[in-house]
Amino acid sequence: AGGAGYIGAHATKALQNAGFNPVVIDNLIFGHRYLIENVLGVDLVVGQVGDKKLIVSLLSGKHPATIGKKIVGILHFAAYTYVGESVKDPAKYYKNNLADTINMLEAIIQISKQKNIPPIPIVFSSSCATYGIPTEKDIPIKENLSQKPINPYGHTKLMIEQILKDYNYAYNQPVAILRYFNAAGADSNGQLGEDHEPETHLIPLVLKALDSEDGIINVFGNDYSTFDGTCIRDYIHVEDLASAHVLSLKKIIKDKSVSIYNLGNGKGHSIMQVINTAREVTNKDIKIKYLPRREGDPPVLISSTEKAKKELNWVPNFPELETIIKHAWVWYKNNKRRKELGQ
Repeated sequence: AGGAGYIGAHATKALQNAGFNPVVIDNLIFGHRYLIENVLGVDLVVGQVGDKKLIVSLLSGKHPATIGKKIVGILHFAAYTYVGESVKDPAKYYKNNLADTINMLEAIIQISKQKNIPPIPIVFSSSCATYGIPTEKDIPIKENLSQKPINPYGHTKLMIEQILKDYNYAYNQPVAILRYFNAAGADSNGQLGEDHEPETHLIPLVLKALDSEDGIINVFGNDYSTFDGTCIRDYIHVEDLASAHVLSLKKIIKDKSVSIYNLGNGKGHSIMQVINTAREVTNKDIKIKYLPRREGDPPVLISSTEKAKKELNWVPNFPELETIIKHAWVWYKNNKRRKELGQ
């Protein structure tokens, strides 16, 4: 669900590589038909995850995309993710993120009862936004840290987490909850990557600015209590994030558990470190415009990845910031070329 987006598309490819035969449902508001149908060659169903009738037909094998296929799990990425927008228009986020997820879960339970089978396992894309603003002593952040989100986006993610835990208890719904830190980079083969509209993520914004004649990058706050005054974040390569989804799915298919993992690199890089590394990778330069801090931006967010590595045998293949940016740069140039050719 939501498999045509940035992280969803990479997870779709990871499922293919692991021997699964994925079917993607996406409303294509932010997803990319081209990546799913042309690049990956996967069945795409255009629709809303909150369309209970559609989900029932897919899960029951009556939809053309799932006839003859056994559904063994659901990876649920579908969500609006712009924090600022969620503050200005919370109704949009509670409807799309929360209500639509509840409809999807109702469809899962309906199929379970009709066929007298256990509910289909679900891997849920949650977020470090559920932790709110951790204190210095909370870094690196472990999964048992109390969750205190400070915006509607974070609230929707935390509410869904609680619902999934309740469904596991009441209906034996197998659940994996994956709390992402900063997904970054692109497919190491240059096939897939980040292409948001509007773009809010730092690395693609920096690369776009570096690629322009008189590029300027905005830095929100240079007076934080960090070594260079800018925010520190934990950047995880999107391919490593995708591999954790496959491992989580395999785990909950087997043990029917509620499994919760933070997914990051376990180390932080400042905004300026990201900009300077991108300068080195591209051999280009940009101007920096310092702006006031954004409300609610924590100085430091770094994950503890011990639990995921121990329980999933998860080994990130691309932990270095330079590699993450190199892969993002290759994708950026490939995608720009494709758009110029009108593909």
